[in-house]
Amino acid sequence: MHSPNGTGDQFPDGFLWAVASAAYQVEGATDRGGRHPSVWDRFSSTSGNVKHNHTGEPACGSYDDPERDAQLIADLGCGGYRFSVSWPRVIPEGTGPANEEGLAYYDRLVDALLDRGVQPWVTLFHWDLPTSLHDRGGWLSPESPGWFERYAKVVVERLGDRVHHWFTFNEPQIFIGHGYLNGVHAPGLSLSRADGLRISRNVLLAHGRGVQAIRAASPKPCKVGWAPVGAVGCPADDRPETLEAARLWTHAVHDDVKHWWAQSALFSDPAILGRWPDGMEAAFGGDMPPIEDADLDTIHQPIDFYGVNIYSAARITAEGKVAERQAGFPETAFGWAVEPDCLYWGPRLIHERYQLPVYITENGLASMDWIHHDGQVHDLGRIDYLCRHLHALRRAIADGVDVGGYFQWSILDNFEWAEGYAKRFGLVYVDYRTGERLPKRSYHWFSEVIRSNGSSIPSRLHPIG
Repeated sequence: MHSPNGTGDQFPDGFLWAVASAAYQVEGATDRGGRHPSVWDRFSSTSGNVKHNHTGEPACGSYDDPERDAQLIADLGCGGYRFSVSWPRVIPEGTGPANEEGLAYYDRLVDALLDRGVQPWVTLFHWDLPTSLHDRGGWLSPESPGWFERYAKVVVERLGDRVHHWFTFNEPQIFIGHGYLNGVHAPGLSLSRADGLRISRNVLLAHGRGVQAIRAASPKPCKVGWAPVGAVGCPADDRPETLEAARLWTHAVHDDVKHWWAQSALFSDPAILGRWPDGMEAAFGGDMPPIEDADLDTIHQPIDFYGVNIYSAARITAEGKVAERQAGFPETAFGWAVEPDCLYWGPRLIHERYQLPVYITENGLASMDWIHHDGQVHDLGRIDYLCRHLHALRRAIADGVDVGGYFQWSILDNFEWAEGYAKRFGLVYVDYRTGERLPKRSYHWFSEVIRSNGSSIPSRLHPIG
């Protein structure tokens, strides 16, 4: 066993250290500033959909004081902040006139970041579809790619003089799987697999048209990517056949709607490689929607980077099965296995397949955080989690994986979707009664990681279990 001592190597020069959030999870002000409801407002206002019947109001109150959050990010030492734009705040009815008050809020946030030396990385869609569009068919509608294209144009025309990094979608597998197939997220539907595939096709078309709209509308050169979830299979042992099994599992097409979260290739192969993944017709058969060659021409747009959200991984045996973990294996407060090798194998397998620079656009954990008797939040579990995952990411880079940056999720405790405010992911503790922020112990630890460009992460770590 190794003891956690020794100084680690630095990350590459120019590596981006950053944090992330999403509009509905932090902004609040859900009925102010001209904003109209999103599917998440409707879903969370229905009793029983969200834990403790929490809603996105007031969230963290970020709408009222974007400068406060920008200062916390700058004081941390970050070079970037990934946040999302709220579609119903910018175009309240989803289509039609833009809302000047909503656009002015994002002007203020972008300017506050730039004034403090932090680059904005903007996500256009992080799940908050306007209810007006949902009532017109939402992502099932063949009009939805056009809706998204026009929305992207409005945002980029307004912010593109200052924002040079864009994401089209965050985790399409999750908002489709949880929102439309198993109903645990907004809009709370349990549709058929065939409908899930129709929605996936429309979202992919929206991505392609969105990339085109961003490039056409941006007044300055920009970089465009997206941020799907990374369903990672780590090899359970060192044998070549086990690595191959893990590779196949990671990029497989899963025919069960319960595994929509793992459909990496279903989305990334057409978007990046310009082809549908092997095994798609065998997996889905007659549920497949009609797909024309012209669809692939639209979907397959050149992008500049592959953003990926990775929190955990499955251990895959040489037989291609998910290995069982021993009793007592470490888990986060969400019940996700603490598997640091996900940030080694995830970037490695993604970069190997898609040959794009990889950015870890989300990584972190829900922990049992509260203010201790000394007035501080001592979230040592988060520190250890981040230390181990960043150690694995550094190994991936050393082995030749092109990783451009790391966005920690999240800068703030926030509204965690169906879990309401019960799960805390932040480097900063939020008192939801008052909106007050208190940097946790992990905030100060991560600040030193940034200052040292990762060399403060030990070179050797004690095994986790």
